[in-house]
Formats: sequence, C-alpha cells, structure tokens
Amino acid sequence: MEERLIGLAEARGGTFTAGDAERVGMHEHDLVRLCRVGSIVRIRRGAYVLAESLQDVSPERGLAVRTRAVMATRPDSVASHQAALAMHGLPLYGLPLHVVDVLGDVNRVRLESRVRMHPRVRVPETVEVDGMDCVPVAVAVAQVTLRHGLLAGLVPADAALHRGMCTMETIAGALGDRARTTKAKATARQLLAHTDPVCESPGETRTRILLRDLDLGEDVRSQVSLYDGDGDFVARVDFLVGERVVVEFDGLVKYAAGAGREAVIDEKRREDAIRALGYLVVRLTWADLERPGRVGALVRRALVAASAQRPVG
Repeated sequence: MEERLIGLAEARGGTFTAGDAERVGMHEHDLVRLCRVGSIVRIRRGAYVLAESLQDVSPERGLAVRTRAVMATRPDSVASHQAALAMHGLPLYGLPLHVVDVLGDVNRVRLESRVRMHPRVRVPETVEVDGMDCVPVAVAVAQVTLRHGLLAGLVPADAALHRGMCTMETIAGALGDRARTTKAKATARQLLAHTDPVCESPGETRTRILLRDLDLGEDVRSQVSLYDGDGDFVARVDFLVGERVVVEFDGLVKYAAGAGREAVIDEKRREDAIRALGYLVVRLTWADLERPGRVGALVRRALVAASAQRPVG
C-alpha cells in the first residue's frame, strides 16, 4: 500500500478519500483490491478507512472514525446525534451505530449509503472536534434523547455533565428548542429529572435507572462516602439503597489489566471493610442489568436482611 496514503490517513484518524488516493497515484482498481484483501474499508462512495483503525476499538470510537470518513467527503456537513457524541468522546448506549448522522442542506431527513442527512435547522453554533464541525454536546444529547428515548440520552448526558462538557442549563435549552410534541416534552422532562453528574460510567447510569424503576420503596443515592465510627473515610460506593444496602456495578474492566490479581485483592479488602461497618453489598454486572427481576430479588433480599441487623455503627 502506498506509504504516502498511509501517512495521510493516519494524520486524519485513519481516514482518506478517493481523491486523496488519486493524488498519490492510486486509482479505483487499487482501492477495490485493497478492500478485497482487508487493508482498507469502504465506508461510502469516496470514503475509506484503514482497516486497522477499526480493529480492537470501542463501538463509540468506531463510529467516530466512520464519521470522520463520511465528513471528509461532505465538508459542508455537521456531525449530529450519536455521530457527534462519538466525536466528542462520549459513551453511547442503545443506539444504532451503523449510520452516520449529519446536518446538511436538505429539506427533509434522507438516508442514503449509511448516512442520514438532517435539515440544518435550530443549530445556532457548531464546535470543531479534531478539525470536524459537530453540534455542541448539549444539542447532540437532546437530539438522541428525543429520537431514541430516555436511557439513550441519559448515558451520554451523565458522562458529559460529569466531565464538565456541558451544563444542565444548556441541555435544558437544547431540549426546549426541539421538544415540540407532548410526548417529546415529557421525555425532555424525564431526562432533566433523572440526570446525575456524579455517575462515573454508563454501567452506573443504567444501574441507577434500573434501581429506581424497581420501585424498591427506599431512596437510591449515588456515589456515597462511608466512614467508620471514628469519622475516618472507608470507601465511596456506587449506590446506597436505603441506609444499609450498598449496590456496586462491576464492569470487570479493572480486573482485566495486567494488575488484575492485585485489583481483585484490593477490592476484596475494600468490600470487607464496607461489610465490617454493617452494610450489605450487592454486586451487579452487565449481564445482571439485562435481568431486572433478578436484580430486584437480590436487592429486596438484602433490604430485608439489613432490617434484621443491628444499626450501622
């Protein structure tokens, strides 16, 4: 493969256009051959990605790479919806990632060659991310929420608020500009009522909403610090349900690294310290979040057991 093209693509996040290839002496039959052997991936007409740029990457990163490739062939477009969120580096959940959403000069929404074009309206400003024009984070959150639902919007909203990438006021403003129907306005109100900037991961966001949906009859608090009888800090837990039940979301990522054994030992010590204070601990994984009935049974059982124990402290 032409070294100059590789260098150019790597400088653009792994993407290049047919025009770029032609300028370094490569032609359509060369690109067809490289696609056939798996060296490059054709995203749409004239837009290509180095295959290695899509290997071993998160779904969000993959969407960001494809978005860059599409926008290289449509320089007047603006990344929107989940494409913009991916470009901003935010987590996504429950969203179709095979289509790139952009704003352009169209009168109605059009879908062609895995690109969904939206009319360029109600976007007062754009922001540049790695040289590409995107809608602001708050606008993208509003777009995804109103198109795909509450949970799809909450995951990136929590992350964006946690990282200081937007504010509740800017999200509220973006939703207010776009929520026209009764249903849309209700969804907007739900998002604003349920966002929680202290949540630190998509798994925590999903766990929090699941715990609230279970109607456990107890308050659910996020990121609660626990202290011993002397007032010394012991641990910060993902969720405290009522006064005695700790719920921890375990994404297992921290155990997969080279220091996995040490991480397991440290986590065991931390959990032992929490239990020593009189709390009961319920651990949840991604698989558990797909079984709300089981989660409800686990947490309710812990609440019953906690009520039978002596008070904490």
